[in-house]
Amino acid sequence: MQNTYIIFSRLLCVCLLPALAAVAVHPARADKIDEYVTAQLRSQHIPGLSLAILKGGKPIKLKGYGVANLELDAPATPQSVYKIGSLSKQFIAAGLMVLAREGKVGLDNSIREYLKDAPETWQTITVRHLLTHTGGLAREAPGFEPLKLQSDAELIQTAYSTPLSFSPGEKFEYSNLGYYVLAEIIHRASQNPWPQYLQERLFAPLGMSATRTTTNEELVPHRADGHEWIDGKYRNGNILIGVRPSGAFLSNIQDLAKWDLALYSDQLLSQAQREAMWKRVKLNDGSERPYGFGWYLENVGKHRLVRHAGTIAGFRSEMARFVDDGLTVIVLTNSGVSVPERIAIKVASFYIPDLFPDRRAVQLPADVLDAYTGQYQLGGGRSLNIARSDRKLQITMSQGTMRMELGSLTPESSTRFFNEDDPRSTYVFSTDDRGQPQFWVENEEGKPGPKASKSDLRK
Repeated sequence: MQNTYIIFSRLLCVCLLPALAAVAVHPARADKIDEYVTAQLRSQHIPGLSLAILKGGKPIKLKGYGVANLELDAPATPQSVYKIGSLSKQFIAAGLMVLAREGKVGLDNSIREYLKDAPETWQTITVRHLLTHTGGLAREAPGFEPLKLQSDAELIQTAYSTPLSFSPGEKFEYSNLGYYVLAEIIHRASQNPWPQYLQERLFAPLGMSATRTTTNEELVPHRADGHEWIDGKYRNGNILIGVRPSGAFLSNIQDLAKWDLALYSDQLLSQAQREAMWKRVKLNDGSERPYGFGWYLENVGKHRLVRHAGTIAGFRSEMARFVDDGLTVIVLTNSGVSVPERIAIKVASFYIPDLFPDRRAVQLPADVLDAYTGQYQLGGGRSLNIARSDRKLQITMSQGTMRMELGSLTPESSTRFFNEDDPRSTYVFSTDDRGQPQFWVENEEGKPGPKASKSDLRK
C-alpha cells in the first residue's frame, strides 16, 4: 500500500526536484514558511512534522509543527524521533563504502563472495548492482512477514528460489531485498551485526545519538507515533515487527543535520567516495538511470539534486540535498498519506526565486472545470478523484480506505493545469476514443506519463 503511494506521487510529479541559492534568511520569509507548513498540515492531514533547512550543513531553521502523538497531544519538535523508512538506504550504502575503503568489500565483487550459500544465478550480481537497484532481485523478499521476527539471512534465503527479474545491469528496478543483502554483507565482512557496525562507524563519531534501528520494546526518548487518515479520521499507524534494513532506522532532524554536515567533509567518506555515491548508474547498454548508491540523482534546471524519500506504516519523509547550492531540506512526518516531497520543494522555492517556471493562471467557467471532475481509474485498485474547489481542481488518490491529498490544480488553459506547490509539471486533460475524459502528466521536458481514464459510471 505505502509503496503504491510513493510511486504515484512521483508519477504526478509532486516529488521533490528543487534547487536552492545561497540567500540569507529574512524573518518575513521564515514566517511565510511557517504559514505554508501549517496550512499543509491541515490540507494533507498530517498530525506532526519536523522541518530542517540547512546551509552548508549549518541550520537555518529547525522546527516542529503540530503534534508527535495525537493521543497525548505531545508537540512535534526538532527532537521528535520518526521512523524514516528508505532514507535508511543511504546509511547502508555509506557503511559499504567504509568497508570498501578498508579493503573488506569490493564494489564490483560478486555478492556470492560474501553469501557463500547464494544460488549460482546470483553469481553475476555485484555489490554495485545492489547499491544501484540493478541486480535483478525482486522488490521484496517472498518470505517477508511484517508481523514476524526473522533474521536477515533467513529472509534472504526465501528469495533463493525466485528467478531474477532481469540480467544484472540490464535494468533499474527498485529492490528493498537488495538492501537486505547489502546489510548482511556488512555483517559478514565486518564480523559485527550491521546495526552495531553502523552505530560504531557512522552514528557515534557524528554524535547522532537519536539515530538507531527501529525498536518497539525499548524506550526511545521523544518518539513520534505514526498515523493514518482513513475514512475521514485519524487512526494509529500499524506497528511493524519485522522492519528490515532497507527502512530500518529511527532518527530526528537534529541528527540528520549532523549527517548532512558530515557529507560536506571527509570525516566519514572521501570526496571520491561521495562522488561515486552520487554518480548515475550506467546500464549494460550504456544508458543511465538517476540513482547512485542509496540516493536518487536528479536535475532541476541548472541545479543538481541528491535526494531520497522514505515511507513506512504511519510515516513519510524526505531528505533533499542541493549539492552545488549547499542547501538541504529535510521533512519528517508522522502521517502515512503525506507528501513531504511537495512540502520540501515549496519550502525550497522561498530560497531561490527562479526555482519554478513562470506559469500564468487563467479563469475557466465552472462548467468547463466540472467536465473534468469525477473518478479516474489507474488499475491495481487505485483511483484518482478530481473535484472542483472554487476555480481550481482538487486531486485525491485513493486505494481501499486510504486517501492521499495531492493538491490543487490551477488552469493555464482550458486543458492544461499546474500544481502551485510544484508547477514544473503540467496536467493535461483530453478525451479518449470513447469521448471519455482522460488526463496525464507531462514533466518539465514535456514528456507525458501514463494516462488515467475517467470511470464510466453508466456501466
